[in-house]
Amino acid sequence: MNNSGNGARALHPGVAAALASALLFGATTPVAKQLLAATHPLLIAGLVYVGSGVGVSVLRIIQDRGWSPTGLTRSDWPWLAVSILVGGIVAPALLMTGLARADAAAASLLLNLEVVFTAVLAWVVFREAASRRVVLGLFVIFAGGLVLVWPARFSPAGSPLALLAIAGASLCWALDNNLTRRISASDSRVIAAIKGLVAGVTSTSLAFGLGATLPPLPYVLATLLIGFLGYGLSLVLFIVALRQLGTARTSAYFATAPFIGAGVALLLYGQSSGGAFWLAAACMGMGVWLHVTEHHEHDHLHEPLLHGHSHTHDEHHRHEHGFDWDGGEPHSHEHQHGWLRHRHTHFPDIHHRHGHG
Repeated sequence: MNNSGNGARALHPGVAAALASALLFGATTPVAKQLLAATHPLLIAGLVYVGSGVGVSVLRIIQDRGWSPTGLTRSDWPWLAVSILVGGIVAPALLMTGLARADAAAASLLLNLEVVFTAVLAWVVFREAASRRVVLGLFVIFAGGLVLVWPARFSPAGSPLALLAIAGASLCWALDNNLTRRISASDSRVIAAIKGLVAGVTSTSLAFGLGATLPPLPYVLATLLIGFLGYGLSLVLFIVALRQLGTARTSAYFATAPFIGAGVALLLYGQSSGGAFWLAAACMGMGVWLHVTEHHEHDHLHEPLLHGHSHTHDEHHRHEHGFDWDGGEPHSHEHQHGWLRHRHTHFPDIHHRHGHG
């Protein structure tokens, strides 16, 4: 196995998807924060998710030129249901509970735990492959996130239960990331749309039940648009990255989103950067470089596998078609993988979930 750096390679599509996901989420966060003063935070969260679900659904209909089946298999639905429950319902509820009794500084610090929880679950529970280089890169990015939000005089104001609730929200989102990876071979637009609609309807209903009222129409439309861009499209790209990179690596790249958000706030609102911003930038840059230049190559064995996803006929997809195929690529259908042993550079993607001796 070789994990040394190799900076001459072109940017991997999965890496590009993960960074684009972080860019969309990070860039829209400063704008979304300006909307929180308009109404109840839970209602804003619900509208953001609704915008995500509706926007991605409309996008899929346009791209597919009409309604088409979800493509999810029977075994996909339980994983999707649990991921929606923990990531779209339980996590926001825990976060709102914690925020009501803890200050923003404590919440920001604890929410950075998501990247650590995600990686630990991926490596320990779901047996995703890792190397010292990847682990170091992830923790350098994590350190950059801490530098970015660490207040000058930090006092963890709030009850222990409130802080525990915020940490619990981070753990739930980490579990959601790992569960979503289990179904990442499916259409990422379908997964993102269902997650957004279910979480959006749930949060919005709870907000109305707590007495929230709709803000003016321009605020509603702006929130829906931010939800589509910063949550919907971002989640679609995040799932694509999960499919191609695995959970821990995708989460590490996505952890750059707060830095991107701080940079956007710096440009839009003229906020002072300060030394912490540039130290965080150095950490983020170093962590991303460690990941981008990873080189993982060894002899490995592919076991028989039946699944469906968008693919081209590369060395992993040399199969026949039981239907009329026009030769267009990429295309999506259920296909069978046979035994295959070979050696090449790879990530722990949907075709490389093997163990390492």
